[in-house]
Amino acid sequence: MALGQWIDGDESASEMLGRVLKERTSLVVPPLHRVPLRVGNVVELVGPSGSAKTQILIQAAVNCILPKEWSGIHYGGLGCPAVFIDLDCRLDITRLLQVLKLRIVEATSNGSLSTGDGENFDALYATCLRRFSYIRCYDSFEFLATLKTMHHKLQKERDSLGVGLHLLVIDSIGAYHWVDRISSSLPLWGHNRKGFSLANVLEAAVEEVRKLLLVHPSIVIASKATIFGDRSSDAVKRDKTLSESELKHGKPDGGLGLYREYMPSAWQSFVTHRVFVRNSDEHLKLSSCEHQPTYSSEWLLPSLGFLDKFIVTNAGVFSVP
Repeated sequence: MALGQWIDGDESASEMLGRVLKERTSLVVPPLHRVPLRVGNVVELVGPSGSAKTQILIQAAVNCILPKEWSGIHYGGLGCPAVFIDLDCRLDITRLLQVLKLRIVEATSNGSLSTGDGENFDALYATCLRRFSYIRCYDSFEFLATLKTMHHKLQKERDSLGVGLHLLVIDSIGAYHWVDRISSSLPLWGHNRKGFSLANVLEAAVEEVRKLLLVHPSIVIASKATIFGDRSSDAVKRDKTLSESELKHGKPDGGLGLYREYMPSAWQSFVTHRVFVRNSDEHLKLSSCEHQPTYSSEWLLPSLGFLDKFIVTNAGVFSVP
């Protein structure tokens, strides 16, 4: 009997195909478009300050909350909820609203809507914002408390919106690194409690995110600032194979070079994908009086062996040749 049930299966081929395609929906955000991401993946976006990490996170969130189609107009989004946890406490929420509005305006213009569709715009805009949740944390304890209490909030939103969380954004995962290192000398709170340490805090955070993904399958994207240093046992070297760009310039131009990995092993082993981004010295000429800064990105996990370039405009993040 058990063998027969196993052969029969518990879903049809069409149901299986629909489930797999849903799990593999892409965020289509440079530089994340290179690798097909699926629910359960944990992507680390690492780079120095000013390397457009937050802009990429904003674009990913906008792509997630925008619908694929609305009133016959194609928007190319996922139509799913997204949660943005701001540990840096520096996110300009008006920037996200700007990108969202411009994406809607651009799509509706291409769709040739009539001038009387202001109400339709407002309805779509409000629907997208209902799918977006913004949470600001000021220390590791607030971060842990947020993760521990998030299940109930997400369950209510799933019941209300009819669709569950698809994207969890953390900006930036190493924001409290130095504060927690200093605080690690605090006395124990009880005989049965672990001492406060950076490793314990991140281990607890990873465990809470892991539990969250079991109940609310989603993609996690976390930004992380780099700490550059000299060669040491805890330094991360780039792959020895030089890319075409490096051979052309004679140095690791736009590449990773060497940076120190300061996150505990619990987080490092939790990450499934890693992308390095940085600001390049190049500028893209958009017009005779406008030059746009160019950024470069490189996939480290998995290693793809080449560099991508992208720019950030008012309308979002775009790849360039």
